[in-house]
Amino acid sequence: MKQTSVLALALGVFSMVTIQGYSQNALVEWNNLNKEVTDLCLAGKYDRAVVLAQKSLKIAEMNVGKAHPAVGTSLNNLAAIYMAQHEYAKAEPLLKRTLVICEESVGHDHPDVAMSVICLAELYKKKREHTKAEPLYKRALAIREKALGPDHADVATCLNSLAGLYLSQGEYAKADPLFKRALAIREKALGPFHADVATCLNNLALLYRIQGEYADAEPLFKRSLEISEKALGPDHAYVATTLANLAELYKIGREDIKAERLFRRALTIRKKALGLSHPDVAASLSNLAALYTIRGNYAKAEQCLKISVSICDKALDPDHPDMVSILNNLGALYVAKDEYAKAEPLLKRALAISAKAYGPAHPDSAAILDNLGSLYTTQGEYAKAEPLLERALDIGERALDPDHPDVATYLNNLAKLYATQGIFAKAEPLYKRSLEVWEKALGPDHPNVATILENLADLYRNTERKAEADTLDQRATKIRATHR
Repeated sequence: MKQTSVLALALGVFSMVTIQGYSQNALVEWNNLNKEVTDLCLAGKYDRAVVLAQKSLKIAEMNVGKAHPAVGTSLNNLAAIYMAQHEYAKAEPLLKRTLVICEESVGHDHPDVAMSVICLAELYKKKREHTKAEPLYKRALAIREKALGPDHADVATCLNSLAGLYLSQGEYAKADPLFKRALAIREKALGPFHADVATCLNNLALLYRIQGEYADAEPLFKRSLEISEKALGPDHAYVATTLANLAELYKIGREDIKAERLFRRALTIRKKALGLSHPDVAASLSNLAALYTIRGNYAKAEQCLKISVSICDKALDPDHPDMVSILNNLGALYVAKDEYAKAEPLLKRALAISAKAYGPAHPDSAAILDNLGSLYTTQGEYAKAEPLLERALDIGERALDPDHPDVATYLNNLAKLYATQGIFAKAEPLYKRSLEVWEKALGPDHPNVATILENLADLYRNTERKAEADTLDQRATKIRATHR
């Protein structure tokens, strides 16, 4: 999910900056520097922006003193650039100093303080220090509700940010009402066709998709896309975000042609809007690769993933959470190609990053555990596979829902482990439960349903139930035929 960028928040944290104390020339230079800093940041030219932001800060401190709101603006702008460069250790003391200046200038309950608090919360969210971020988001929300009223658009921003934090932690029940309230406020305050409404729709749809509520997610993604295209233009980077999210939904539903078209359009937009070496371009390439892997086009998948990894190795820290999906996708590709020696270290690295970023019981960790366990099953290392597959299933049932499609995947793979070892009494109920979940979530004609039917048919043959096996095989064959 794409939240409002920290950079956009930071470049203007004080709504009213008094300018007494500046000479006319110094004021003009300070304003011009801040404008140039903004332009450079939007162009991604952060190194040059840092130099000018530091100069802006020096001018402010020399002319109005170190505790003036203008100094806070310069500090915040410099912090925003460091955050864009992932230099969080440099950004944190600047944001803390900005908050102190803001509180001393306008009081602890002023809306400007809320903005400064949000910037610091965003820093902690990016550092995965969620226990520090949550109370700051809540403080900003309380300030804005009291100062602006419960239905103000800025209150919706706080709600959206707090919900995004919960979403990243897998706390979906907490995120849901906040996203819904943010959407209702923005529709009322800004009108139904505002770009910020599109953001709320996308976020709520993303929550539904993660929870396996696909029928609820699709119309929200489509409405978000329509609004974004009209409000921002068809080639805006945020349009690419919604396109990618909708494409992922179609990939899950095995509407591969629709998914590929949207993934490709998102990639084209991001290359043009953000540059070839931006992490979002890497994400688009990884998304395409995952689709190609499912379709068996391994050469295209590997080409996309190698470029994706190369971009992220240069643009991100080695343990950045954005690496998880890319490493997992590359590991899954090598598993599909039977290149297990290449797959294992990638999956282990993805698991370590995910556990560090989100905790060991996050749904992302479950998916990687399942892939790693399946790898060991294929290699015949059953003692290694079983605890990983059992843990993936346990996390999925707790963090998602017992009837979530991902849980069906974990059930299937654990059943396959038992069936491979001839422990059919344990495998059969897992296969049957997996089939029930997939039929309910994805429909009776989804390729995943065909997979589980084939697996269950193999089990029936191995337990001398040929007639039942043939019936399942016939149904699986019909499903496969509709997806060629």
